[in-house]
Amino acid sequence: MLIASSGIAQTDDASPEDLMQRLNGVAPAAVLENATLLNVSAEGEMTTLREGSNGWTCMYPGTDPMCADEAAMSFLQAWMNKEDPPQTLGFVYMLLGDEGASNIDPYAEGETGDNEWIAAGPHVMIVGSEAKPMLDAYPQKVPSGANEPWVMWPGTPYAHLMIPME
Repeated sequence: MLIASSGIAQTDDASPEDLMQRLNGVAPAAVLENATLLNVSAEGEMTTLREGSNGWTCMYPGTDPMCADEAAMSFLQAWMNKEDPPQTLGFVYMLLGDEGASNIDPYAEGETGDNEWIAAGPHVMIVGSEAKPMLDAYPQKVPSGANEPWVMWPGTPYAHLMIPME
C-alpha cells in the first residue's frame, strides 16, 4: 500500500524525466508537474531528483507510486521509522493503485492466511492522527469489492482512510 520493499521500478540512476514518465497518472497533472521528485533506491534510500514548488512529493517506491502532501510525508516517515505519527492531517494520491498490503498489519511483507491482504486499485488516502475522529464512521474491514471507503490498519497509530477512485 504505502512504501514497498520490492526492487521493481527502483533504480539508483533515475533522471527526473524518467521518474516523471513512470509517475504519469499517479496524481493530477498539476500536482505532479511542480512536485518534488524522490528516487527510492532498491535499498530504500531516498534521493531528491528535483525540488518542487507546490508542497507535494512524488515517488515510486517499490511497486506503489504515490504523491503525498507535506503532512502525509511526515506521517509516512513516522510509519517507516515505527514512530508515533505527528498531529497532522495529510493526503496521498495513488491513482495507479498498489500491489497490495495487509489491511491489519502495517509491517506485513507479504500475504498470509490471516493478514487481510488487499491490492487496491486507484485510490486516495487521508492520513495522520488528526483523521482519527472521522475513522469511526467507516468500515474497519475492506468492503466487498473494495469499491467503498474503509479504514486501513485500524487499531494502530497508522490507521487511515482509503478512498477508492474509479
